[in-house]
Amino acid sequence: MNIKITGSGSCIPSQNVTNADFLNHTFLNEDGSAFPQSNEIVATKFKEITGIEERRYATDDLQSSDLAFHAAQKAIESANIDPETLDYIIFAHNFGDVKKGAIQGDMLPSLASKVKYKLRIKNPKCVAYDMLFGCPGWVEGVIQASAFIKAGMAKKCLVIGAETLSRVVDIHDRDSMIYSDGAGATIIEATNDEGGILAHESATFSYDEANYLFFGNSFNKNNDPNVRYLKMHGRKIYEFALINVPKAMKECLDNSGINILDVKKILIHQANEKMDEAIIQRFYKLYNLAMPEGIMPMSIKNLGNSSVATIPTLYDLITRNQMENQQLNKGDVIMFASVGAGMNVNAIVYKL
Repeated sequence: MNIKITGSGSCIPSQNVTNADFLNHTFLNEDGSAFPQSNEIVATKFKEITGIEERRYATDDLQSSDLAFHAAQKAIESANIDPETLDYIIFAHNFGDVKKGAIQGDMLPSLASKVKYKLRIKNPKCVAYDMLFGCPGWVEGVIQASAFIKAGMAKKCLVIGAETLSRVVDIHDRDSMIYSDGAGATIIEATNDEGGILAHESATFSYDEANYLFFGNSFNKNNDPNVRYLKMHGRKIYEFALINVPKAMKECLDNSGINILDVKKILIHQANEKMDEAIIQRFYKLYNLAMPEGIMPMSIKNLGNSSVATIPTLYDLITRNQMENQQLNKGDVIMFASVGAGMNVNAIVYKL
């Protein structure tokens, strides 16, 4: 018995926001003082570092669970399964459903239960629960689904990653330009086909690193101090990721028994183009190799950083042949890798 992704789907919101849309924003320093550089310079440097030119925001009528539902429908259709046969729905997110303009997230009932309701699944033994694991949440959800199947507790699982980060960012913080909205979903099944999940690795670094991503006040000191926004210590995250993600990837690959030369693609969390490239370069350096050209497909240029949704969305786009010059074939070995709040890192070696 092997454990494979038998279907995938994604929901990419229709509202396109370019870097030019931030030119009229009032960006501030953390202490509330005026930012010295023009927004044109800010946008230019931002693109050079992150690779992001545009991102997608959900329309006002949609929340995370809605995006997730649409992605889940596509994954179920792609896998050609009856949703009533699902044993688990694992929904990775970080902020719940956040209505446009609201100051409070909604996590009751769980977003997984909301998706199950929207899918009209009657089977009470289809267990639905949420996962809070930072940006690596979808990868960790796949690892949990695999564990359930290995333990004989499940045969089919729906694993979703969805987020509407545009609604939890501080518009006066330059980091707000990174974030976006979206959803990706996959069906994980027990199968007799060759391949599947060959190895996985997860870790939480919280002794000194727990608060590298956190909720904090707006940089605008006139805003309500009781309303909090997504904040990050970018330099600390960058340094952390460059050390710990390549190590986790190497341990995962070594445990899989796969030679690094046989890895066709690495689907890494779309956090920051320069950071992701540095991580993969460090990974190959651990094997005294140079990073191969084309090994790291990137969607961040047009879709931004949608947290838990980035990897399943990227996987879905490639498998549906919707990414230029990117292709996956049966028998290919790929890696998933992610880093995010907690601080958490994880990786999977997967054979199609």
